[in-house]
Amino acid sequence: MFERTLTLTPPRCFIAEIMVGIEASCQPVTQNDHIPHVLHVFPSFGVGGLPLRTIRIMGHLGARCCHTIVALDGVVTASERMPQAVRAEVVPMVVDKRQPLKNLLSFRRFIKRARPDVLATYNWGAIEWAAANRIWPLCRHVHFEAGFGAEEATKQLRRRVFGRRWALRRSEQIVVPSHTLRRIATTVWRFPDERVLYIPDGIDVKRYADAAERNSAAARQTDGIVIGTLAPLRPEKNVGRLLQAFARLDTKVARRLVIAGDGAERGKLEKMVAEYGIQRRVTFLGHVSQPETTLPSFDIFALSSDTEQIPNAMLEAMAAGLPVAAVDVGDVKSMLPPENQDFVVPRDDLDAFAVALQRLTENSELRRQLGSLNQNHVGAHYRQETMFAAYERLLLV
Repeated sequence: MFERTLTLTPPRCFIAEIMVGIEASCQPVTQNDHIPHVLHVFPSFGVGGLPLRTIRIMGHLGARCCHTIVALDGVVTASERMPQAVRAEVVPMVVDKRQPLKNLLSFRRFIKRARPDVLATYNWGAIEWAAANRIWPLCRHVHFEAGFGAEEATKQLRRRVFGRRWALRRSEQIVVPSHTLRRIATTVWRFPDERVLYIPDGIDVKRYADAAERNSAAARQTDGIVIGTLAPLRPEKNVGRLLQAFARLDTKVARRLVIAGDGAERGKLEKMVAEYGIQRRVTFLGHVSQPETTLPSFDIFALSSDTEQIPNAMLEAMAAGLPVAAVDVGDVKSMLPPENQDFVVPRDDLDAFAVALQRLTENSELRRQLGSLNQNHVGAHYRQETMFAAYERLLLV
């Protein structure tokens, strides 16, 4: 893998420098081979669900494909997880958003020089690259929407709706991981059904199931039922909602709350814990690099986000055999078997969320049954192999 720090200004400089890495990473194995080259444009390539999912897909494609990864905020920490076999160039950029027209021209020159077979753009933050390729397209374009930030948690922003309609008008496919996003793409953004491709996220179910079987006894705490969540501590994840619900639970049953993840919201959440007087019952683990080693210590997985589509952490928890208590956002409810759907409550009903948590903490047999059903369900509907096959059909052309 090649890495170097580059900036967008002046554009001619970074284009000249990067081509050395791209051309080296995309050399064919033999003279007659053509290796598809994908130019991926991310708002950020930090450690998170979308970059890590893309890295897993790259690892599966291996030497059959080469990649250029552009991070528009200069953050490329997810590249540390890249398998050695992946042929990729990682390009951090710093974009001056005050010069939109100049940026569009620079992006178009970048695409033209890179000569990708496919331009892959991710979420609203990369929409300008879709726009740069829209008039007189330079290559196939596939746009991936994975979800929304806090600013679109409740409703779609009008300017972004029209921006997507215009910029993605000539895109070959708009790929979405959830039925909720598919409905938005067809009814709000008004793209034809045949151009909106539903590919649900998939995970390595065996990895989490095996880890849970090996580690559950050793990891299980003895000082009460453990409610756990796994999330980056950002506003839209609203872990504060979980703290509020947890603080409402009675103390007849010993319970602990474990928060795995880190981020800008941590200080605010720690203050909330102090305000509610629950410091002794709440643990912040910080960033967790291997969720399969942490999930076995939970008795219940909780999700409290303002907005989600198909949360990867919940799939991992299901694969680890955990019951779920959650708020009803995105595809969360439909991801679960019917028996666990009773514990998915309206997003803003804090009382109902607390009741769902309390019911699960008071019934060990119910937790066991739901955990087993969830594990079987995720194995049947969200297998990593199914996701990989769909991406092969999309990219290896």
